Amino acid sequence: MIKKFIYLEWKAFVRSASFGKNLTMKIIIGFLMIYFSLIFIAMGVGAFYMLKEMNLEPLATLNKFLIYYFLGDLAVRLLLQSIPVLNIKPLLALPLKKTTIVHFSLGKTILSFFNWIHALFFIPFTVVLILNGYDVVQIIFWHLGVISIIYINNFLNIILSNIDRLFALFLLLIVVLGGAQYYQLFDITEFTTPFFQSFYEIDGFFLIPILVLIAFHYFTFKYFEKNLYLDAGLSVKHDVASTENLSWLNQFGTLGTFLKNDIRLIKRNKRSKTTIVMSVIFLFYGLIFFGNTHQPPAMQIFAGIFVSGGFLFVFGQFVPSWDSSYYQLMMTQNIPYRGYITAKWWLIVIATFISTILASFYLFYGWEVYLTIVVGAIYNIGVNSHLVLLGGAFTKTPIDLSSAGGAFGDKKAFNVNSMLLSLPKIFLPLLLYWLGLRFADKTVALSLVAGAGILGFIFKEKVFSIIEKRYKIEKYSTISAYKQKG
Repeated sequence: MIKKFIYLEWKAFVRSASFGKNLTMKIIIGFLMIYFSLIFIAMGVGAFYMLKEMNLEPLATLNKFLIYYFLGDLAVRLLLQSIPVLNIKPLLALPLKKTTIVHFSLGKTILSFFNWIHALFFIPFTVVLILNGYDVVQIIFWHLGVISIIYINNFLNIILSNIDRLFALFLLLIVVLGGAQYYQLFDITEFTTPFFQSFYEIDGFFLIPILVLIAFHYFTFKYFEKNLYLDAGLSVKHDVASTENLSWLNQFGTLGTFLKNDIRLIKRNKRSKTTIVMSVIFLFYGLIFFGNTHQPPAMQIFAGIFVSGGFLFVFGQFVPSWDSSYYQLMMTQNIPYRGYITAKWWLIVIATFISTILASFYLFYGWEVYLTIVVGAIYNIGVNSHLVLLGGAFTKTPIDLSSAGGAFGDKKAFNVNSMLLSLPKIFLPLLLYWLGLRFADKTVALSLVAGAGILGFIFKEKVFSIIEKRYKIEKYSTISAYKQKG
């Protein structure tokens, strides 16, 4: 029966209405997976020798930071790893054992990329340890203990997937623990390092995470089996609705109506709430680049654009997909496209302005750094906001607002047009900034980028006419795409 399920999964893929786009994207994702796999393998092999060169004991050093590794892994899973249970409903009408269905669903998560990618690091690292004289049996026991914790994270992700804001909570936990250790206030590794080290030093200690893993698997299996009913665990949960007038927006007419809908959408749905979390994370993107002297100077404007444009990139790229569940109904109404597009633009502008204000803590790096962020915001408002709205006409991906997964997008959102439109968002300001530095100085470089943004704002109405025309051309293909469920 498991073979039959695999066969059905394959048929669902090749018979999908978006098979061509899926295939193209899966090929690209395949290359990316190969790329990151090679990186993990190289890290697994090289970590031992790098730590040796730093006069550190490799195994003990790795064990010291495993707590951050596992917390980070769980945070990434909560944000990105989806739970494959949506295709269960059609199977419940067939003469199949519930245990078989649950085993297949859990098995799909076990084979997930989020699990086996870790083996590409830990297996080479384990082999190198053995080749350098570590006890073979004890190292294998250590390896089994570590891999068990990775799969514990897998089942924790399944159990916690319906709880909102956990990604932000774990991310905050990592930041707090890391900051406390850096400033020598509290060192969590003093308690966790002996635990991980015991997998190697104490016989049989590795059985503890294995037993915990078995318990998590049993609990998850029983939970799914118990809730495998259309009128119980798989039924759509409806929260009690609350009314919000937002009457102060009525003064803006049609624009205010659209803005009220977008604000309600963001506040009431998991997926859209995730965009707010991601926008806050983008604020700290500049910490990687500002103050880093080992990089090309042009990368500073790259950071400035991302710091102020988190909401633009995460939310804006999926306009109008946020409205996919009722887009067909909306198109039967007497709704002007210009008003719809303008409302989305203003929402992006407001979010960009707020992000720029919140990013004022970069003033600690100096006025020039914050000025770079302000210039990036001007470019985002004048140019990138138009590009994401234009790209939305080609991005025909229905969004499940009840799911927080896939915050960075969906594989079906890929197409050549949207990809080409994404290039000026990053490379044009980089080019302008580089030209300014190459032939003048930083002031001229920032002026060129800001000038492009100001020009985009000046010609906003002309650009909006082009965007509106493209939305009308793509109207019926967009409606058709939103009807697709597979």
